[in-house]
Amino acid sequence: IYPMHTAAEEKKEIPTFTTKAEGISYHAKTAVAKPRVLIPVFPGTNCEFDSAKAVERAGAEANIFVINNLSAAGIADSIDRFAKEVKQAQTIFIPGGFSGGDEPDGSGKFITAFFRNPEIKEAVTAHLKEKDGLMIGICNGFQALIKLGLVPYGEIIDTDETCPTLSYNTISRHQSKIVRVRVATEKSPWLTNVKAGDIFSVPISHGEGRILAEDKLVQELAAKGQILTQYVDENGLPTNDIQFNPNGSTYAIEGLISPDGRVLGKMGHAERIGDGLYQNVAGNYDMKLFKSMVEYFK
Repeated sequence: IYPMHTAAEEKKEIPTFTTKAEGISYHAKTAVAKPRVLIPVFPGTNCEFDSAKAVERAGAEANIFVINNLSAAGIADSIDRFAKEVKQAQTIFIPGGFSGGDEPDGSGKFITAFFRNPEIKEAVTAHLKEKDGLMIGICNGFQALIKLGLVPYGEIIDTDETCPTLSYNTISRHQSKIVRVRVATEKSPWLTNVKAGDIFSVPISHGEGRILAEDKLVQELAAKGQILTQYVDENGLPTNDIQFNPNGSTYAIEGLISPDGRVLGKMGHAERIGDGLYQNVAGNYDMKLFKSMVEYFK
C-alpha cells in the first residue's frame, strides 16, 4: 500500500566528503561555567523538552522561551523579550517540530519570519559576530536555518535560487526511522569530540528533508569543510538508496555548517538520546554535540 521505494529512484556513486581540522582549537572569547541555551518554542514545535534535556545533561542551562502569537501585542512582546534573552545566551537552539503546521508553502516559514524581524536579526547577528555565540537547528530548526541563510552562509540573508534549499522527501510522504550518518568535517566547535569518518545512528522524522543544491555549490561547500554529515549505507558509503537516505538529499547530505562552523543544522534528531533508548537497534547515537558546545565555553 505504501511503497518503500520511488519508481525513479536514482542509483549512482556519491563522493565521500572528508575535511580534517588538525591543529585547530575552538574556544569562545569569554569563558562561561554553565552556558545558557535559548530554545524558542513556536506553534507546532514539539522537541523543546528533548532539546532541553540534552543540553542540561551536557552541563548547560536550558531556557525554553514560548513565542506568543495570539495577538499582535503578544508577538511584539515576544520579539522584544526574545531579543533581550539572546543577549544573555551563549547558544540559540531552534528545535524540531512542525512550526505553523509547515504551512503555507513549506516548512519553517513562521520561524523564518520571526528571525527576519529587524530587532531579532540584529540580536542574532551580534550573537554570532561579536559574542562568539553558537547556534544550532535540528529538523524544523534546520529548515529555518537554511531558509534564513544562516547555513551555509553564517548570516541572515535574502536567499535566492542559487542558495541551497529543502524540499519534500522523494517518496512524497513523512519518513520516521533510524538512519546512519557519517561525519564529513571537523571544522566546527560542535564537533570537537568526533572525527571525520565517524558513523552515528540517528532518528529522523520529517516530510520535507531533501537538501537540494547545485553541484558547483556542493563542491564549494565540500572544499571549505561545510558539509556536516552524509547519509550512509551499511558499508559506510554515501548513497541515494531510500533505505538509508530517507529523503533523497543531493550528495546524501544530512547537515551543513556555517563557514566558521559555529552555526550547525541537521535533519536527524541528535537531541533524542538517553539511557534505555533504541535497545533493539545497534549503533552509536551520541555525537556529543552538546558536550562539545559546553567545552567550547570553558
